[in-house]
Amino acid sequence: MKKTDIKILLVDDEPDILEIVGYNLINEGYKVITAKNGLEAIKMAKAELPQLIILDVMMPKMDGIEACENIRKIPELAETLIAFLTARGEDYSQMAGFDAGADDYITKPIKPKVLVSKVKGLLRRLKEDVVKEDIIKVGNLVINREEYKIILKGKEIILPRKEFELLSLLATKPNKVFKREVILDKVWGNEVVVGGRTIDVHIRKLREKIGDKRFKTIKGVGYKFVD
Repeated sequence: MKKTDIKILLVDDEPDILEIVGYNLINEGYKVITAKNGLEAIKMAKAELPQLIILDVMMPKMDGIEACENIRKIPELAETLIAFLTARGEDYSQMAGFDAGADDYITKPIKPKVLVSKVKGLLRRLKEDVVKEDIIKVGNLVINREEYKIILKGKEIILPRKEFELLSLLATKPNKVFKREVILDKVWGNEVVVGGRTIDVHIRKLREKIGDKRFKTIKGVGYKFVD
């Protein structure tokens, strides 16, 4: 995919940020569209179907976390990458961002060249995310990776992007133990620095939705999906 074909939705309530960041991304060759709050971001995302959304956290009408959660529920945007660009650097704020379905969390201030570099790293995933097997069936669980659908006992379950990717990874090889570092690399990628607790949070959420007995913790090593 050419740079000129890539659309980036930039969402921030500060005009200066929209202007400066937007200028640097456009100068790099990307097509940039903007929104000033979470509600507007959802509307623009549905209309434009961008490859990447860059979101602020603190915004009027609807904050970035809630906007991210809502965007992750839209099937047409299942492949869209989402990165937070915010001054909120607290651990709990970052965890909330990843739990909402973000692919990256970038703190301000950041130099334009560094931001562009991070954007390039994120967009590389669009090329690298090649799925070898679109349908995974494990017992009464069906995972459709092409359509981002989960069917459990005949009922469809909607999962945020990272929960979906984590489940898909573990379910590709039932009963195989996936080391924590492998999970971080496969699901979050090398561009994102997250702690081990991020995996624990996502596993806890999957246990609540898919079933506690389907996921086994191997203490000090990682996790496996039990068929």
